[in-house]
Amino acid sequence: MVVLATKVSVHAGARERALDGLRSLVENAIGDLDASYEIGVRHDDFPTVTVEGEDAVAARNVLREEFGEITEEFEPGETYVGTLESWDDEGFVLDAGRPIRVPASELGLGQGRPAQLVERFGLVQHLPMEFVYGGERTDGDGEPTRLSDAERDRLFEWTRGSGRVNVNSATRGRVRATVNRAGHAEDIVTVERLGLLEQSIVCREGTDPPGLLAAIGPHLSSELRCVIPQ
Repeated sequence: MVVLATKVSVHAGARERALDGLRSLVENAIGDLDASYEIGVRHDDFPTVTVEGEDAVAARNVLREEFGEITEEFEPGETYVGTLESWDDEGFVLDAGRPIRVPASELGLGQGRPAQLVERFGLVQHLPMEFVYGGERTDGDGEPTRLSDAERDRLFEWTRGSGRVNVNSATRGRVRATVNRAGHAEDIVTVERLGLLEQSIVCREGTDPPGLLAAIGPHLSSELRCVIPQ
């Protein structure tokens, strides 16, 4: 079984639609392999995929690569994925099956308090983020947990583009449909999937991200944040 590092953070009919979308993604990823699978959801909203068949090992590896994996054990210096749960003046808290705190000094995202970085980089709750585990450090030894270099590079790249609007609690299809319904289809490049229910609307050059947010915000029960080009 693989526990995917993305959350099904909605309920009722929206949850069923999210799981339908997840089945499609899993089918696209491993459908050509000789493997059967069953999808479930843990008590903490992380989805599970139980895989059987001749290609089960290969299928699990594909899912780990595609979504990241929530694991039981953590080794210092190794890279993992968690979802952004909260932030305060002390740093970010990621959910990787248990709370993982990334101190403010180890975010590596430039100057500003964590709340300011959340706004600057358009971070939304439940966004999957990659980190390097530093251990519990109960004796003060060892390295602290930090965001991975790849994660930092990804976020900085967002600020060098043409702008984005990041959204949570919505499937990629719903975000696309909302942009179209609001009459802004020509103002975006694509909707990039960040997690199962976390999307990034990539703006065209000249599109105003705050204006796009204002246009689509009333139609989505979501947290939305802009990434303004620096």
